[in-house]
Amino acid sequence: MLEFLRKYRTPLTVLGLLLTALLIYSANLREKPRTSAVERTVLTAMGPLLRGVDAVTGSIGQVWTRYFWLVETARENERLRAENRRLRAEFKTHSELRLANQRLQKLLGLRQEAGLNAVGARVIGEDASSLFRTVVIDKGRRDGLREGLPVIVAEGVVGRIIRCAEREARVLLVTDASSAMAVLVQRSRARAICRGHGNGLSMDYALLQEDIVPGDLVLTAGTGGIFPKGLPVATVLRIDESKYGLFQTIRLVPAVDFSRLEEVLVLLDPQP
Repeated sequence: MLEFLRKYRTPLTVLGLLLTALLIYSANLREKPRTSAVERTVLTAMGPLLRGVDAVTGSIGQVWTRYFWLVETARENERLRAENRRLRAEFKTHSELRLANQRLQKLLGLRQEAGLNAVGARVIGEDASSLFRTVVIDKGRRDGLREGLPVIVAEGVVGRIIRCAEREARVLLVTDASSAMAVLVQRSRARAICRGHGNGLSMDYALLQEDIVPGDLVLTAGTGGIFPKGLPVATVLRIDESKYGLFQTIRLVPAVDFSRLEEVLVLLDPQP
C-alpha cells in the first residue's frame, strides 16, 4: 500500500486538491452571489476533465444501447425467419391438399357422370423392377375389390387388379408387356388389340385397309369382360404400314401419365 502511495503520490495529490476545491466550491455556491477567482480557476481546471468524463460515459452509453438494440434485432430476425419457414411449410401443405382435392374432384365427377359403381383408392407403391409395370393401392377385399376388376382415372384406363389382399391390391398397368385389351378407333370404329411394351403401347391386328391416322383417339371396345366400352386408352402416334403383311403396326401414346399416378378408381361389379 505504501509503495502504491509513493508511486502515484503526485496524481493522487492533484486529484485530492481538485476534489477539495470542488467541495469548497459546492459549499460556497449558495452563499456567494458572485463567482470568485478561485471558483473560476476550479471551473477552468475541471472543465476538460468533466467534458472527457462526459464523452467517455456518453460513448459507453451509446455502445451499451447499440448492443441491446443489436441483440433485440437479432432475436426479432430469428423470430421472423422461423415464422417465414412455418408459413412456407403451410403454403406447401395447402398447395398439395388443393391439388389432391382437384384430382379427387375429377374422379368423383367421372363416377357421378358415368354412374359408375366404383371405389376410390390411393397409390401407395410401385414396382421398382424393369420387368413388370404394376402399382399397389390402399384398398382390398374388405372394400369389395377382387382380382380382375378394372382400374381407371379421369384421363383413361390404368389397368386391372391381379392380386388382392384384405387392405391392399396390386394393379397391372396397361403398359406391362403381359397386358392386352380389345380397342377401337373412335373416329373410324376400326378394331384391334392394344398391347403394352414397357413404357408405351402399340395396336396390333389393325387391317391395312382400316382408316387410322395419327391423332386418332383409341377407346376400349367393351369386349373381353374386363373394361367397359368407351374408356380412353391412348392416342395414335404413328403408323408403320407393311407392304407384304395384312396388318398395320401402330404406335400409341397412353392417355394416362403413369409417372404421376396418385389416386385411382376401381370399377366394381355392377350392382344388382
